[in-house]
Amino acid sequence: MARMEDGHIVETAMEARGAERGPTVRNVLVAGTALVIATFVVVYIVYFGGGQ
Repeated sequence: MARMEDGHIVETAMEARGAERGPTVRNVLVAGTALVIATFVVVYIVYFGGGQ
């Protein structure tokens, strides 16, 4: 429970965050990183891989 100290509201980290970080944060991080890597691979193939 939040409490007042010297005119300031003091909460624990869990109270301030409002919820636990679940696996969703990890999934978004992994998916975003994979998409960036895939985009770099496609750009590399388009510009350097089609050599004639």
